[in-house]
Amino acid sequence: MIPEIGHYALALGLCVALVQAIVPMVGAHRNNLALMELARPASVALFLTIGVAFAALTHSFIVSDFSVSNVFQNSHTDKPLLYKISGVWGNHEGSLLLWILILAVFSLAVALFGRNLPPQLRARALAMQAMITVGFLLFILFTSNPFERIDPAPLNGRGLNPLLQDPGLAFHPPMLYLGYVGFSMAFSFAIAALIEGRVDAAWARWVRPWTLVAWVFLTLGIALGSWWAYYELGWGGWWYWDPVENASFIPWLSGTALLHSAIVVEKRDTLKSWTILLAIITFSLSLLGTFLVRSGVLTSVHAFATDPTRGVFILLLLAITVVGSLSLYAWRAPQLKSGGVFSPISREGSLLLNNVLLSTASATVLLGTLYPLFADVLNLGKVSVGPPFFNAVFVPLMVPMILVMAVGPMLAWKRGDAYGAARRLWLALVAAAGVFVATYILAGGSWIDVGAAFGMGIGAWLLLGTLVEWAERVHLFRASPTTTIKRAAGLPRAAYGMTLAHAGTAILVMGVVGNTAWKTESIQVMAPGDVVEIGGVSYLFEGAERVEGPNYQAIQGRFHLRDGDGGLIATMEPEKRRYSDPPMATSEAAIQTDGVTDFYAVIGDPSPEDGPGAYVTRFYHEPFVPFLWYGTLLMGLGGIVSLTDRRHRVGAPTRSRSRVAAPGAPAEAAATPHAR
Repeated sequence: MIPEIGHYALALGLCVALVQAIVPMVGAHRNNLALMELARPASVALFLTIGVAFAALTHSFIVSDFSVSNVFQNSHTDKPLLYKISGVWGNHEGSLLLWILILAVFSLAVALFGRNLPPQLRARALAMQAMITVGFLLFILFTSNPFERIDPAPLNGRGLNPLLQDPGLAFHPPMLYLGYVGFSMAFSFAIAALIEGRVDAAWARWVRPWTLVAWVFLTLGIALGSWWAYYELGWGGWWYWDPVENASFIPWLSGTALLHSAIVVEKRDTLKSWTILLAIITFSLSLLGTFLVRSGVLTSVHAFATDPTRGVFILLLLAITVVGSLSLYAWRAPQLKSGGVFSPISREGSLLLNNVLLSTASATVLLGTLYPLFADVLNLGKVSVGPPFFNAVFVPLMVPMILVMAVGPMLAWKRGDAYGAARRLWLALVAAAGVFVATYILAGGSWIDVGAAFGMGIGAWLLLGTLVEWAERVHLFRASPTTTIKRAAGLPRAAYGMTLAHAGTAILVMGVVGNTAWKTESIQVMAPGDVVEIGGVSYLFEGAERVEGPNYQAIQGRFHLRDGDGGLIATMEPEKRRYSDPPMATSEAAIQTDGVTDFYAVIGDPSPEDGPGAYVTRFYHEPFVPFLWYGTLLMGLGGIVSLTDRRHRVGAPTRSRSRVAAPGAPAEAAATPHAR
């Protein structure tokens, strides 16, 4: 009965979404306040209907109702409760329902917290959000019903992919979807602004918080997925330019550009048309990622390879969204006149360069991801585009961007002083040069280490430059401590958010460079008592034993990790697990960290021909890997701190008055003023 309630709730949600998509849009066109205001209760009703459907599917997984095909395909009675719940979105149908739920959540948030929005803009934005929801509801109801029944019901299910039975993968998809879907709100505001024919500082102030929310979730979601791949797959890597990884990274790059471009619109009333285009492209890239993952064109542990019908439906939805929005943009964008001019050497100029480089990087990664697919479709042969290509084209684009990131905040709006900014950054430049020289010498002084030393140097440049910029703001060492403290307390939280995000980027850069340059590995067969030295430490293999898990059996190795003097650092116990439902083997790495370097051990298959108790083992010396997690967490924290800025909570400066008609009467009501 509960699955039928969920299915009915989805159908009812489609009806509500259709009303929300049509009536407020008509009301905005006619200046009818009553019709426009219908968008808010409709958003609440839509959230409730989709919430009931999601709760019904979750209940089916928790109670192991195997009469539901989705539960049978992706769950098992032996699974721990956490993985029964995460199984809800660990499949195509359930993840699509989660996507729709998050669409409804963002729509609800605008309805509840967007009281300062002009009625027409809010009505059109919520109507656009509902149109997107209609498309996905049609998709799930006609091609991907999560409540489809099996008769007779099987006694047990097939289980969830063991690689997905991990806490990291339990939370990674929801965070990614919050990022993907969050950009739909910026898209909806962009389309609403195009229809209205107005983009100004107030519009940018309204769009920025929603874009920032999406960016924070997507940043943390990508980081969580990278962390999961690092410790769960047992290969010692954290990124391999996998097409499905790229599917989330591409909209992150364009979303970062959108975030910075909106700042220029808000502060200087320029780059309006470009910002609208970025909002359209970013959400379109999110939809493209959905198509790649769910169309069956990609094969990956976190891709849902499905029948072609589903892929065609998503492709059609993507085409309608892209063609429709870009056609509207081509028609209305020429009317969006920029109000400010600026010198190339200015804050605007640095943000524009940031946009160009990020957009080019996004397009480059997109091309490298899609080209093998196009080559296959056009019978041009099998083409593999891997890390060598992406590293060769991506890194040169990021280097100038990182160099400019330290200088840009030091420049004035409209017309900056490049010499003055460089003079204030002399300390950062000296420190970066010192890091370059020290790294080059300590690494061995070979030509191979020059690139790595340069990378560490530009990471230090950005970190020190970011701190210098903050020190300049608070007059550190230039005024009395009391004055400095008062200035620091008076800084907007968005300024602190920028400092944290840029500092996190610098730390991330140093982590990527250091690990890529100096990571070492050792693969061998070991018998009990054997010792392997790598990265200045040694691993003593004591042996392995069989252990039982809640729904798996495992071989657990035992290693003593010792430093160069023979002192015990830690005892490490990696596992080789074998699941029965479904049957699959996985590696569980043992990782010991000192905060700067990770020591990484993996036990593989037994090797009886090399002696009793012998096993294949792998060890990795992973310098600077913790910096990856420090950096991304700091970036996410920076976004969260920026969201707490009062300017994001109270809305934007009041727009010029516009008239909104009362029901059945001429337009005579003034726009609602905003709190300041």
